[in-house]
Amino acid sequence: MAFGRSSSSGPSDRQGTPSADATAGGAAQAAASGPADPITLKILVAGGFGVGKTTFVGAVSEIRPLRTEEALTEAGRPVDDVSGVERKTTTTVAMDFGRITLREGLALYLFGTPGQDRFWFLWDELAQGALGAVVLADTRRLADSFAAVDFFERRGIPFAVAVNRFDGADRYPEGSVREALDLDPSVPMVECDARDRKSVKEVLVTVVEHAMTMATGAPEHAAT
Repeated sequence: MAFGRSSSSGPSDRQGTPSADATAGGAAQAAASGPADPITLKILVAGGFGVGKTTFVGAVSEIRPLRTEEALTEAGRPVDDVSGVERKTTTTVAMDFGRITLREGLALYLFGTPGQDRFWFLWDELAQGALGAVVLADTRRLADSFAAVDFFERRGIPFAVAVNRFDGADRYPEGSVREALDLDPSVPMVECDARDRKSVKEVLVTVVEHAMTMATGAPEHAAT
């Protein structure tokens, strides 16, 4: 398992996106003001190619998820890095979209980002108005998560890391994964099964709670 990451590559850091603090602050105020119109929050699901983003969104969405997958072709081989996921035959070319109601009056819109380098330009648009994000990680290819971690750190978008438990993948102590990703101690990290609705929902609850805590300035519990 490689350690360390560099901010020299990844999605661009274009200015002009509303801050995550402003988005989360408005949501926190609305949640505290009592009964009102249903609150809808935007959550991004990011990570490297083949890490399970499409599966994650599909497992929990209460509507038929919107998917923009296209077949991988020989023409794309020179630019599409499929190392470690050679069996994957499709790739997301725009986004995945789903919706889940966490509780009465609170729904999440889930936007899965494309994982291939050539589609990183879309991340700026998808990040508009996001409350927070999930960075899915595969311990066999942690370096593929560096770009997503760097992107959300630079933009100040609250995020949690969810280690997707792939069948047959080695398990590592949380501290080792944190060190490899160079995570701030305040960033939550959890394990999940991207195929399991309950597991995915727990990840989303963690992200929302983390974002609300950052917005209100309340003391944060130690990451688990």
